[in-house]
Amino acid sequence: MGRIFEVRKSTMFARWDRMAKQFSRIGKEIAIAVKAGGPDPGTNPALRRCMQNAKSVNMPKDRVEAAIKRAQGKEMENFEEILYEGYGPHGVAVLVETATDNHVRTVANVKSHFNKGNGTLGNSGSVAFQFKKMGVFKLKPEGLNAEELELEFIDYGLEELGEGTGDNGEDVLVLRTGFTDFGNMQKALEEKHIIPISAEVEWIPSTTVELPEEQAQEVFKLVDRLEQDEDVQKVFHNLQ
Repeated sequence: MGRIFEVRKSTMFARWDRMAKQFSRIGKEIAIAVKAGGPDPGTNPALRRCMQNAKSVNMPKDRVEAAIKRAQGKEMENFEEILYEGYGPHGVAVLVETATDNHVRTVANVKSHFNKGNGTLGNSGSVAFQFKKMGVFKLKPEGLNAEELELEFIDYGLEELGEGTGDNGEDVLVLRTGFTDFGNMQKALEEKHIIPISAEVEWIPSTTVELPEEQAQEVFKLVDRLEQDEDVQKVFHNLQ
């Protein structure tokens, strides 16, 4: 029983850590959105997107409202979004999105993570060309016809439509658009009263690398190390 309890406790703490990281990431996104477009989600589509994403990870409404209020305060940090590029073990390309109020601290930490994870932090442009920046919308499939959606949204920048898995393991429909069409697709979905589970900007690799299990685990350890950093928002890689 003791062993079972320890496993359950470890799993529970891991879930809490993941949730805390998600709340922190969305809190920063809210701060950036409010600073750029104001606190009214009715006139700020970026904030609407943040609020929808907060709902998708079960972030309490009062925490979302507190984050919006805090973002309007004069003492609120001004977060700068910086993209770092590098290579993980075995030549896997890695992109690290950060939101920071101290870029000196952040670059030092990111470089340390790469070094300790047997990777190398590169210069701007050294890795990003292997990825395409895209808008990714996840929808509940119930009541939706994929073929009809494809015809309806192709004029709004739809490039790919397929099946995928949500954060909680549920089946979802995944719509991908070019980055410049992100706003068009968000507006189109709103006009058709389709509420996405989540709407994110992601870096999609043009090609992927396949590694043996043992080598892949080395890459995942670096990714996990980066994701635990408080300044890191998201990590993308081209490992299959």
